[in-house]
Amino acid sequence: MLKKNLLSIAVVTAAMSLAACNDTETVAEPTEPEATEEMAVEPVAETEAVEAEPMAEMDMEATQTIAEIAAENENLTILTAALQAAGLDTMLMEETKHTVFAPTDDAFAPVLEKLGVTKEELLANTDLLKTVLPYHVLAMEVKAADIPYGTEIETANGKTITISEDNIITDATGNTANITGTDIMATNGVVHTIDAVLMPE
Repeated sequence: MLKKNLLSIAVVTAAMSLAACNDTETVAEPTEPEATEEMAVEPVAETEAVEAEPMAEMDMEATQTIAEIAAENENLTILTAALQAAGLDTMLMEETKHTVFAPTDDAFAPVLEKLGVTKEELLANTDLLKTVLPYHVLAMEVKAADIPYGTEIETANGKTITISEDNIITDATGNTANITGTDIMATNGVVHTIDAVLMPE
C-alpha cells in the first residue's frame, strides 16, 4: 500500500514537473512589427520663373517748344535771358525743327570771368549774343543716338563743331564742352545740356 502511494506521488510529481517544463519552454512567437505606411511625399513642383512683363512705354509726347522748356528749367535761366535779350527766343518757338546744345548757368560762370563782365553786362551785349548763341543751335533735329561723331557739324551761324564718341564737343577755338544731358524732347526739336559755352572764334 505504501508502495502504491509513493508511486502515485512520484507520478503526480513527474506530471507536474513536465507540465511546468512545457509552460517555461513555450517561446513567445516574435511579433512582426506593424507595417507602417510610408508617407508618400510628392516632389515639390518647381515654381516656374515668372518673367516680369516689360513696362509699357510711357507716351512722352512733347508738349512744349524749346524756348518754353528752357524758360522752365531752373538751370537754364541765363541762357533763357540771353535768348530773349538777343531776340532769338522766337526762333526757338517756331515749328521748324532745331537742336540746341544748352549751356547751364554754371557753364556761363567761366565766360563771365574770362570777359570780366557781369551777367547783366553780358546780356546787354546783344551783338556778342547774336554771334555766340546760334553757335549752339543746329537747324535740324539730332537726337543723341543720331549724333555724327567725328565729323564737322554746321551750326546755325555757319561755323562748325565736332563731337567725339565720348560726347565731348570741340568748338572753333579748341575749347571743349561735355554733353551732360540728352534728348529733352520739344515740339520743335530737342535739347542737350552742356557744361561750357561754345565759342565760334
